[in-house]
Amino acid sequence: MEPHNFKILVVDDEKSLAMLLSRILKDAGYEVESVYSGESALKRISAFLPNLVITDLKMPGMSGVDLLKKVKPERPEIDFIILTAFATVESAVEAMKVGATDYLLKPLKDPDELRIAVAKVLERQSLVAANQVWRDQLADGLPPVQIMFAGMEDVWTEIQQVAQTHATVLIQGESGTGKSLIAKAIHHLSGREGPFVELNCGAIPETLIESELFGHERGAFTGAVKARPGKFELARDGTIFLDEIGEMSLPAQTRLLRVLQDRVFERVGGTSIIHTNARVIAATNQDLEARIQEKLFREDLYYRLNVFPVTLPPLRKRLGAVPVLSNYLMQEVAANTGKKISRISDQSLADLENYDWPGNVRELHNIIERAVILCKGQELTLSLPETTTASGTPENMARKLHSLKDLERKAIEETIRETKGNRRNAAKILGISLRSLQYKLKHYGLTK
Repeated sequence: MEPHNFKILVVDDEKSLAMLLSRILKDAGYEVESVYSGESALKRISAFLPNLVITDLKMPGMSGVDLLKKVKPERPEIDFIILTAFATVESAVEAMKVGATDYLLKPLKDPDELRIAVAKVLERQSLVAANQVWRDQLADGLPPVQIMFAGMEDVWTEIQQVAQTHATVLIQGESGTGKSLIAKAIHHLSGREGPFVELNCGAIPETLIESELFGHERGAFTGAVKARPGKFELARDGTIFLDEIGEMSLPAQTRLLRVLQDRVFERVGGTSIIHTNARVIAATNQDLEARIQEKLFREDLYYRLNVFPVTLPPLRKRLGAVPVLSNYLMQEVAANTGKKISRISDQSLADLENYDWPGNVRELHNIIERAVILCKGQELTLSLPETTTASGTPENMARKLHSLKDLERKAIEETIRETKGNRRNAAKILGISLRSLQYKLKHYGLTK
């Protein structure tokens, strides 16, 4: 929710104070109206439908608390901030017990007191609205919040903060971490009226990427038998998600930069200026700063895209979420295949938590799906890839220990060679005592 969409009704019988508060809030970008009695406020609320009422506590006739008690039962979504003199702070606290959100002492010491109090209400209402939008959109195939953001609750907090702004978002993370799902979540939370339009920049040939993005006119190139709108036109007033942005060609990057700067573009082969209000979300599994050094990605475009970066951790960094994700995926796949599976075996869950997950959540989904298809009972047993079995198994531990011994032996051999057999210098370089080195030389059969 933006300030210009946030309505505030100021209620105070002292007109000069009401006008001062209104001016401060209007300057901050809010939509504000003022009335000078509780009775007038009660009538105006039905038509104005404010998000917040800022009311004086003590007024002739209907007091601020009386107004609060009349409005809250019918419109619980409206927040109230009570204005009170120091002598009546106890009354303000009582008002909070019956539904007020906050109170401010008057006269205000600083306009920032008012701005901060209102900003807190705006933020809280924005989060409430975001959560409601999320619940409304679950039918579109997004998992529940507690599943989708298991083990990355900080990401959930971040996208709630950015969703209802117009900021461009850059989602970074390994393949299979769910960048597309996060982009859809941001779109749904934004409340935008337009559609969510997705383009995989790595799947489109370089010669066609500009046509896909911006559309083309008839005859613009061989095969363009009729005019066609591009993704930016289709996403007008909505969200365009540019996946694998690091694969975009440099000419297309140049045109994309112009769209981000000026919000306008032309179709390929066209001259008409087309305006767009599409919100841009980009994603990559590449190091774009390294691509910049290789002259494969424009630095100015990177800074335009990286307004609000969101980094998704790989699954191996949030192994505690694996049981929750596994059970959810098992139930989802079982429901789609018509199977009745009640649980995942304890051994399988242990193996899942010890696996490194190079393919992240996508790999987890594939393993669960295969297991459900093959399952003949009510308990699901999983089979992990043999080449990378669970890291906690005895066989794998032995393999790792053997590998460490080889590395140690090799390091000692090379150091002895470099020091021309001087064991004291070799021990110093290796960071061990001379006595330890002599023991290891004997242990590895390197005394000669």
